[in-house]
Amino acid sequence: MKRVAIFCGSREGRDPIYMEKAKQLGEVLAQHNIELVYGGAVVGCMGAVAEGVLENDGKAIGVIPEN
Repeated sequence: MKRVAIFCGSREGRDPIYMEKAKQLGEVLAQHNIELVYGGAVVGCMGAVAEGVLENDGKAIGVIPEN
């Protein structure tokens, strides 16, 4: 697998575990050289996944739709 698409909330959620696990997921992706394609947000769970990837020298591709 070269890439994975993840689209999740741009909010943190009620329990801090969501942010923690989202960031851990990003770390695991980077460690396995799997690129992230995500919703492009820098906040919430979506941002945490991207942060986990980028802080571990992975690659993240943000997709933000336009009208």
